[in-house]
Amino acid sequence: MGIQHCVAALLVLLFGIFPAWSVADTNGAKPQTFGIVLFRAFDSIDVHGPVEILQLLGLRSKIEISLISETMDMVTTEPLSTAMNPKNSSVWPKIPPTHTFETAAKEFDVLIIPGGPGMRSPYLNSTLKYIRDTAPNVKHIITICTGSGLAARAGILNGKKATTNKTSWPGIITFGPNTTWIGHARWVEDDSGPIPIWSSSGVTAGLDLMLHFVETFYSKGDAEFVAKLTEYERHTDPSWDPFGRNETVYPVSS
Repeated sequence: MGIQHCVAALLVLLFGIFPAWSVADTNGAKPQTFGIVLFRAFDSIDVHGPVEILQLLGLRSKIEISLISETMDMVTTEPLSTAMNPKNSSVWPKIPPTHTFETAAKEFDVLIIPGGPGMRSPYLNSTLKYIRDTAPNVKHIITICTGSGLAARAGILNGKKATTNKTSWPGIITFGPNTTWIGHARWVEDDSGPIPIWSSSGVTAGLDLMLHFVETFYSKGDAEFVAKLTEYERHTDPSWDPFGRNETVYPVSS
């Protein structure tokens, strides 16, 4: 019995779920390769949320994830500034990259840019250059939470529509003066150019965006499969935004 069938049997026993596998499954035109950018003080859910969704999707379709950072050193969620850790807490997980900016593949189906307090760091020149250089070679770009601010800093949101974490809204939108910022949205899709850009609102909104992405490019059944295993109640309406701001900020040049 192959490993797929062993995992399938386990899922049936544990969850009553029957994976829709096919021996001939080659993914077709479905996105398969995902690159996730890492930097110090990233938000944990911004990275681990998409990873959780993709690893479960990987039970039904072939998925490859690359975790990409400037070096191969462990990347921590700990802020650079002690002022952002006033109680000297030790609550900062670390994650090992799989590739550096130099060794990562030059092309991905999807580039995922997470947010977190570290996206404001003045020491991200290499990260910004990587995003800027890689963006033209991918098929889709997904930003999670304040990751849209990092994308804006890299210049890839010029002339685009996007959203971001509403608590961080006033500061983040300043990074993208040539971006149309949508203040009331769970997520925003901009397909005005050759590379669609998908941006989510804050943190857990990224889960809804990722599941919507799965439903769009795989199937509704795949999205429901992942949501069921994670026991996550999806919000499928991109205009559902209880944290929203009743404003749209247009480019300064418009």
